[in-house]
Amino acid sequence: MSTPVSTPFTPDVRPARLTPAQLAAGFADAAPRFTRTQALVEAERCLYCHDAPCATACPTGIDVPSFIRRIAEDNLRGAARAILQANPLGGTCARVCPTEVLCEQVCVRTTQQHKPVEIGRLQRYAVEAVMDKPVAALFARQAPSGKRIAVVGAGPAGLACAFQLAQQGHEVVIHDARPKGGGLNEYGLAAYKMAGAFAQRELEWLIGLGGITVRAGWRLGDAAQLQTLRAEFDAVVLALGLSRVAPLGIPGESQAGVRDAVDFIAELLQTPDKSTLPVGRRVVVIGGGMTAIDAAVQSKLLGAEDVRIVYRRGPEQMGASQAEQDWAQTHGVAIHHWLAPAAIEGDGHVSAVRFARQALRDGQLVAAGGHETFAADTVLRAIGQQLDSTCLEGAGLTLRAGRIVTDDDGRTGAPAGPGLAEVWAGGDCRFGGRDLTVEAVEHGKRIAVSIHAALCA
Repeated sequence: MSTPVSTPFTPDVRPARLTPAQLAAGFADAAPRFTRTQALVEAERCLYCHDAPCATACPTGIDVPSFIRRIAEDNLRGAARAILQANPLGGTCARVCPTEVLCEQVCVRTTQQHKPVEIGRLQRYAVEAVMDKPVAALFARQAPSGKRIAVVGAGPAGLACAFQLAQQGHEVVIHDARPKGGGLNEYGLAAYKMAGAFAQRELEWLIGLGGITVRAGWRLGDAAQLQTLRAEFDAVVLALGLSRVAPLGIPGESQAGVRDAVDFIAELLQTPDKSTLPVGRRVVVIGGGMTAIDAAVQSKLLGAEDVRIVYRRGPEQMGASQAEQDWAQTHGVAIHHWLAPAAIEGDGHVSAVRFARQALRDGQLVAAGGHETFAADTVLRAIGQQLDSTCLEGAGLTLRAGRIVTDDDGRTGAPAGPGLAEVWAGGDCRFGGRDLTVEAVEHGKRIAVSIHAALCA
């Protein structure tokens, strides 16, 4: 049933809908770190399987049984090293990876007890236990190689690549357009997942190895700038992420109250006092991925009374996992399916969103007839992000579906020559993959191995 839209409409968008205590509770750590007792008890549930399916399911290949066994032995340094050797951003991934569809989904305990070992929380327990000590306590940097690598993008792929290269003795300069490094980890995840400014803690811990410089506020503007990097460095890595948000392309989209969900999430993450953030009383989020879930739940946590996620397909096609969908609904978010945005109504400020009913026929999404309208003070677009490829025009790169084509090791094939370094690319800007943080880390690792081999040849 459609929500009735009042006439005349007065938008209700304001800050401080909840008390400071309510906001603090809502944005607290969603899954606090295990205590020692909790970790030991959970670690004992692991069967330490030979050819463990959980390790195979991890895109970075973490030896899950090995690190859990070390936790059970109270050897947290050994557990953390086992994790971080495979995944330098193991702390972030422990917080945000969809473990329910990766390692935990294939856990043998799921079949036996209908409850997997909580691998993600055990991983977090081990990694955070060593982060109050210098990274050099776990990893050593080899003698300087004299080689310099430019990495464009300080997100998961760029950081993982830089950390691996720095261990080999190379000097890495990470360039990033934002005021702070961290990329998606710093600007694109729900605040309750990254509580305690964890993205910056992790970044500072990693660059403590030495050999890594972060040059913030530096934006790649055009192909000529990329050529300059190629002339100044021995290798260049593009880890640009996806910075352009796809428009809805419907009437009324330019009205006040309509914004990109990623900008809303970034503002939340960068604002310590959440009571200063305005939020509509009625919020409609358009999209079906993790960004939609994070935006909707956080709208609710800011005090929005009526929050809806509207997606054009069914629940099985949503990019967000079932666990994330359940999380949203637990927080009072309504999820509507088979509705495509048709128009945003209002008189200068959004008052409602009209959706057209959809159906799947012969594998194609088609109009099913009829409309549904939801009142809204705020509309958040979360229908996917795209690579802003304007800065790459004329750079000799191949794009497919709006992303950079590479080989399995991240090589782009951009023409190189005397005095012109080779170009690699990885993370979300690379064609292929599932846009997961853990996959971006693996891209960064593979690129680092490839670059090191090329520079030492």
